[in-house]
Amino acid sequence: MSALSNRINNLSESATIKMAKLGRELAAKGVDVISLSFGEPDFHTPEHIKEAAKLAMDKNFTYYTPVSGYPDLRKAIANKLKTENNLDYDFSQIVVSTGAKQAIANAVLCLVNPGEEVIIPTPYWVSYSEVVKLAEGVSIFIEAPVEQDFKITPAQLEAAITPKTKLFMFSSPCNPTGSVYSKSELEGLAKVFEKHPQVYILSDEIYEHINFVDKHESIAQFDAIKDRVIIINGFSKAFAMTGWRIGYTASNKEIANACDKMQGQVTSGTCSITQKAGVAALEGGLDSVLQMRGEFKKRRDLVYGLLKNIEGIKVNLPEGAFYFFPDVTSFFGKSYNGKVINDADELSIYLLEEAHVATVGGDSFGDTKCIRISYAAAEEKLIEAMNRLKVALGKLV
Repeated sequence: MSALSNRINNLSESATIKMAKLGRELAAKGVDVISLSFGEPDFHTPEHIKEAAKLAMDKNFTYYTPVSGYPDLRKAIANKLKTENNLDYDFSQIVVSTGAKQAIANAVLCLVNPGEEVIIPTPYWVSYSEVVKLAEGVSIFIEAPVEQDFKITPAQLEAAITPKTKLFMFSSPCNPTGSVYSKSELEGLAKVFEKHPQVYILSDEIYEHINFVDKHESIAQFDAIKDRVIIINGFSKAFAMTGWRIGYTASNKEIANACDKMQGQVTSGTCSITQKAGVAALEGGLDSVLQMRGEFKKRRDLVYGLLKNIEGIKVNLPEGAFYFFPDVTSFFGKSYNGKVINDADELSIYLLEEAHVATVGGDSFGDTKCIRISYAAAEEKLIEAMNRLKVALGKLV
């Protein structure tokens, strides 16, 4: 009999981490695997950020930090929210965490009681529903298919809210679809939330700067609901700082204090060196960010053209992040060498084994019809990967 808790036994392994692991294991056997499974920019952290980290070590910023983060970093985040997003937050409303994933976990665990409902539009980032499990909440899913560009409508939201609803959580730009909510679309959702003052909104904006529309829009801009919005953001995507592990929340003071309390008992403060690098990232301008975004847009357009030429793939044009989430249902029921493809997860495994391209099945994102393809890779790798996918999918009959 297992000694482990029901809590951990009921938790699913991260699908993105699992596929990346399988890809690495195959590569370790000498197979030329192209990994398009991980949500990680392939760019290096900008030099001025790395130099700030070196200077921080030289200046002996090597001790415990305040649980919520150094005041200078929190003030820089508050200034970023004001200058870039026109959102007013005092630095006391900012909590810095060890990555945006911890920021999300802090917020959910501080808000959701056992049995309370959390509305999650599908497709969604794999960890959302798992964090709700940890809080012993109940996930309520709203399906947003590719025909809607993977975005829900106000009517769908209204229909999903019940007296038990405590939280709504979503991302824009979205992982895994790359969909971006416009200001008018967010305003429509905000008007629904106005009628339900018991519902809080977790707005995951980690891909804020990787968008190909006019500018990023936050649902926190609507004054009637701003006090119930918890913004999640960080440095991993925009500044290519995935390994530095730094994210943050911006929220009302009660929630910020609760997240500080929670974090103080779990990890305490984020790495001191990383925090000083974060200050440099925010104060160093957006030139490197815009350059990376330009490269991602070129890759998006390249992969979009290649995917559209693969028979059986149904794909839309994402407006942000660095993912495609194509519908692959036309391949279900087909087979190759006796291997029948029954769902998207099995297709993803088939593509890894036959094409040596690592993608992620959509089941863990709440959509069994699609697979996620990251285009955070060099152009030559993307061209080769799409060619391999076309050949492998062509073998299925």
